[in-house]
Amino acid sequence: MASRVTFIGAGNMASAIIGGMIDNGHPATAITATSPSDAFLAPLHERFGIRTNTDNAAAVRDADVVVLAVKPQVMRDVCEGLRDTLQRQRPLVISVAAGLTAESLQAWLGGGLPLVRCMPNTPSLVGAGAAGLYATPEVSAEQRTLASELLEAVGIVEWVEEENLLDAVTAVSGSAPAYFFLMFEAMEEAGVKLGLPAETARRLAIQTALGAARMAQQSDLTPDRLKRNVMSPGGTTERAIEHLEQAGLRGILADAMEACAARAREMAEELGQR
Repeated sequence: MASRVTFIGAGNMASAIIGGMIDNGHPATAITATSPSDAFLAPLHERFGIRTNTDNAAAVRDADVVVLAVKPQVMRDVCEGLRDTLQRQRPLVISVAAGLTAESLQAWLGGGLPLVRCMPNTPSLVGAGAAGLYATPEVSAEQRTLASELLEAVGIVEWVEEENLLDAVTAVSGSAPAYFFLMFEAMEEAGVKLGLPAETARRLAIQTALGAARMAQQSDLTPDRLKRNVMSPGGTTERAIEHLEQAGLRGILADAMEACAARAREMAEELGQR
């Protein structure tokens, strides 16, 4: 029998995961989503045929998995409202909220629940996500497998064995789509300066990034080897790469990712105090 999964929150991330689950064969009748307003739930019911409910506690009563997909700022109130029901039911709880530690979540939920923290990213919305997962000791091997299957509905998952490594995941994948969007923006601007129409430069940059990502994903070669395969001695690519290296691209990127991870740690402290 399919696991009964309840999503607390009916936003974009919940919708993406639900869509991926159904595409992978999970029955819609085993999925429930909640929201304070029917206005958010009606489109989900119409699109996917899932069950909906405006009562969080009622919706989790028979759940095997509860996915917490609300904004971090309201998570404490939501968790405290679910505490008694979840302590009786003891399902697997998966949080996709950024910046909230397992310690904070367990405190608000009453403690001792099998809990998985997930750091997803926005490409999950198009089925190309990358997520980092961390499990508390209460999570069984079977539940880890279940969490992987749910999140793999919208991309790849990588488990980390120390919770603080989710800050590194945030820097490497959680926030990283924006790094690439910035690069597309910069390449488009540079292409325009070189004489290309903006739309042409944008399409070429985006398609090239897609192609490079596919090559890296499908190849056994390291990124360094793939890079060198494009570089001919004394050629155009070598000149461009030398310029990027001399300009300190590696250091700039490393500093940016450290700043990202540091902010993730700060947010965890701020949100945990609410």
